[in-house]
Amino acid sequence: MKKFICCAFSFIFLFPSQNSAQKLDSFNTSKKVLISKKYVYIPAALMLSGSLLNGNDEESFKKEIAEERSEHLGGFGSPIDNYLQFSPIVIAYALDATGVKSATDIKNRTIILLKSEVLMTTVVYSVKRLTRQLRPDNSSYNSFPSGHTAQAFAAATFLSEEYKTTIKWIPFVAYGIASTVGTLRILNNKHYISDVLVGAGIGILSTKFSYYTHRYKIKQVPNISF
Repeated sequence: MKKFICCAFSFIFLFPSQNSAQKLDSFNTSKKVLISKKYVYIPAALMLSGSLLNGNDEESFKKEIAEERSEHLGGFGSPIDNYLQFSPIVIAYALDATGVKSATDIKNRTIILLKSEVLMTTVVYSVKRLTRQLRPDNSSYNSFPSGHTAQAFAAATFLSEEYKTTIKWIPFVAYGIASTVGTLRILNNKHYISDVLVGAGIGILSTKFSYYTHRYKIKQVPNISF
């Protein structure tokens, strides 16, 4: 059931994008909007793989990793992921404040960010309530998916979309930060690898979807691609 729910979310994001593109072509043939369907492949693959790895058997892959972590890094703990998850957003607005050219004006950029945050939060907490997976540290039944990781990847996608043209290496920084957050959630024993993979997919799709739907109204919003 949990695997079905997560796979379903990937299709929810995929099909509206295709339908919207068809409607746009019928209303505006003079200025075709360029978008690659590939923008859903990576996050959908993350969500699918995370769902497939979300087994609860004692010998499951996710629990084997948790056991290895407990054996070798049992005393590890760091609160930095609580703050690092938001850092790509801070970087984006800091770059704007210093005059670095972004892809979207500040008003529309902020609207896109808010849409992404609402969508990401709604999906994450809906799945958490539906699945009620126990955390590896046994602290609560809201492990799947990782909200911190979803937030980090949503923010990373936001930073990347705004500055990947101006600063070619910014996507590496953005997704590097997000990956660090996901890794820390596992090292802190708060999440399994399956939680992190699905959270990453949800975060990326939430922001990509927000940009994609917004650009039908605001033509200067950048094309969506990886």
